[in-house]
Amino acid sequence: MIVLSVLATNAVVLVAMFCLLWLVTLQTRDVTPVDSVWGLGMVVLAGSSFLQTSGDSQRKLLLLGLCALWGVRLGAYLLWRWRSHGPDRRYVTMFARAKEKRGWGFATSSALLVYVLQAPLLFIVCLPVQLGPIDPTPGVGLVGMIGAGTAIIGIAFESIGDWQLVRFRSNPVNQGQVLATGLWRYTRHPNYFGDACTWWGLYLIAAESATGLWALPGPVLLTWTLMKWSGVPTIEGRLKRKKPGYEDYVRRTSGFLPWFPKAG
Repeated sequence: MIVLSVLATNAVVLVAMFCLLWLVTLQTRDVTPVDSVWGLGMVVLAGSSFLQTSGDSQRKLLLLGLCALWGVRLGAYLLWRWRSHGPDRRYVTMFARAKEKRGWGFATSSALLVYVLQAPLLFIVCLPVQLGPIDPTPGVGLVGMIGAGTAIIGIAFESIGDWQLVRFRSNPVNQGQVLATGLWRYTRHPNYFGDACTWWGLYLIAAESATGLWALPGPVLLTWTLMKWSGVPTIEGRLKRKKPGYEDYVRRTSGFLPWFPKAG
């Protein structure tokens, strides 16, 4: 069955990619580059699915193109951030706690707490670009075009949000301050909102085919992780401790969906 073949092949590709990265990071003692693979890895799976399937060419190209635009931009940005700022403190803290509480060394901690966890999450989130290219359902209809528009808005939103944050942090005057202008005036997490928009858009493109409809767990899981698990809760807990003005920013500003800030 083509669906199982595509997913099985992609799973092998993903495991091989993560094993290779794990071996590299054993030498560098820094797993931060895995964040870049979150985006770039999805592009690899989208390309693998494109090559394996014979579905509608318009849908296949649209899914691959938008996924590549999103993933390459995000991957390049995270690689730049890693090279500019060094290891991610979240991973440093995580490994220190694992060593203290469980006695795990870097190899065990990085394998179990990072790679074994992130690989299945990546695989599920990018289901739209794995399942969407399979069926020969002709053309991209209204739902697919709405999806493409939503994905483009999401990519633009995330890109602009990241650019505004980099500019803000590069100015020494803003040290310890809260970014509350630009897109950050309307949502506390424009990058996360853009991420969610992108993958809901890709799902709408895929969902015009019968097989693509089954990709729904992808955007659902991504949205849940961003809002309830590894996204908003992790970042906001740290910012509330570090920045005195952040509590007031939270009170005034929408947590996820962009909206006008509250008065006062």
